[in-house]
Amino acid sequence: MPKENYNKVAKITLVFWIMKIVATTLGETLGDYISMTLNLGYLLGLTITALFFFGVLVSQLVSNKYTPFIYWSVIVGTTTLGTEISDFIDRSLHLGYAMGSVFLITCLSVTLSLWFKKYKNLEVFPIVEKPKELYYWVALLFSNSLGTAFGDFISDNLGFSYLIGAMITGSIILIVILLHYYSKINHILLFWIAFVFTRPFGATFGDFLTKPLTKGGLELGTLQSSLVSIVIMVVLIYFSHKQKQTALK
Repeated sequence: MPKENYNKVAKITLVFWIMKIVATTLGETLGDYISMTLNLGYLLGLTITALFFFGVLVSQLVSNKYTPFIYWSVIVGTTTLGTEISDFIDRSLHLGYAMGSVFLITCLSVTLSLWFKKYKNLEVFPIVEKPKELYYWVALLFSNSLGTAFGDFISDNLGFSYLIGAMITGSIILIVILLHYYSKINHILLFWIAFVFTRPFGATFGDFLTKPLTKGGLELGTLQSSLVSIVIMVVLIYFSHKQKQTALK
C-alpha cells in the first residue's frame, strides 16, 4: 500500500493555504477575545489555549489517519496558542516583539535542525511516523508564534497600519509563490517561509477586522470576527473532507 495512505497531515494545495490564512485570522481574533475581550489576562489565556492545543494534539497523534476536522483543529490550536505566546512574551515578560521574534525564530531553527538531523529532510508531506509528526507540530507552533510576533512588530513597532501590514506580508507571500513556480529555490525552504508569513498576514487581517477605527481597524469585535472565521473554517473543512473522500474512491 502506498505510503501516502498512512499519511497524517494535509497535502499542500491552494485549499491548504486558504485554510491556513483563515485559521491564522481565527487564531488572532479568538486569542484576543480570550485574553483581552474577556479580560482573562495573558497568563490565563495562555493556559486555556495551551490546554485546547494539547487536547486536540493528543487526538491527532492517536489517530491513525488524516482526519480534516482533527488536523485543522490542531492548526487552529497552534495559531491561537501562538497569539497568546507572542502576547505573553511582549506584555507579561516585557521582552518586546522584536526580542520575541528573535527568541521564536531561534526555537524554530533549533526544531528544524533537530528534525533534519534525524530524518535528513524537512518534507512536510506525507508524514507517517509519530516522532516526525511531533517535530512537525512543534515547528508549526513556533512558526505561528513567530508569525504573530512579527506581525505585531510590523504594526506596533514600525507603526504601519494593520491593512498596510497585511499588504506587506501578503506581498512576501506572493514573492514566495512566484519563486516556487519560476525559480529552482528549494521548495521546502519556500514552504517554511510561506508558512511563517501567512501567520502575520492572517494576524494583521484579524487586527484590521477587530481594532478600533482610530487605530485603522474596522472595529467589528473579536467575538463577531471569530464566529465568522469559524463558519468559514467549518465550510472549508467540509470541502476538504469531501475532497479526501473523492480521492479515496
